[in-house]
Amino acid sequence: MSVWVPGDAGAASNKLHAPATLRNRDAILAVLRDALPSSGLVLEVASGSGEHAAYFAAALSHLDWQPSDPDSSALASIDAWRAEAKLPNLLPPVMLDATAPWPFNRADAILCINMTHISPWSATLGLMEGAGKTLPAGGLLYLYGPFIRDEVETAPSNLAFDASLKARDPRWGLRRIDEVSAAAEARGFSLDKLIEMPANNLSLLFRKVAPDGL
Repeated sequence: MSVWVPGDAGAASNKLHAPATLRNRDAILAVLRDALPSSGLVLEVASGSGEHAAYFAAALSHLDWQPSDPDSSALASIDAWRAEAKLPNLLPPVMLDATAPWPFNRADAILCINMTHISPWSATLGLMEGAGKTLPAGGLLYLYGPFIRDEVETAPSNLAFDASLKARDPRWGLRRIDEVSAAAEARGFSLDKLIEMPANNLSLLFRKVAPDGL
């Protein structure tokens, strides 16, 4: 989820463009190369414009990429980027609302970029709940975006961004890592890694914990 602008004209008239994508996609890809499994299905929740899906599917051809979003204009944009990319491992987008029952029983990894702060807290809880039911033991839940760490001073730019989000919708805003981690742990996850990213963003890598005795 992000600020979108119209994409190219012509057949791609439905294409949307999230300017941040060009700035963050390579840094995210570097993390994903090390963290994602060697094969299987990656479910991207809140794919937005679809640019990340097309870029990552091209770079990670050994994985099947399933984009999703709850917004109809986003789904049309994802489909337009997919039609242009012509990648066999980039699947048609699916409507998925993180707060509602998910249309998936299984994924090998789940990716969610820039959603938690541009949505109500219930969306983050829904993401954790759905991921807990969908991922196998050891499966990756990857979150990217700006977060607040109690032990680290928040960058002034992130504080200003947080204020602007709350002005648009009081249910939005940067989430505290402690609260996100607690919600994940309550649904069977453990925070495996926290990675500093450019522009005061973070990558949070959660792993599904195997039940006792397995």
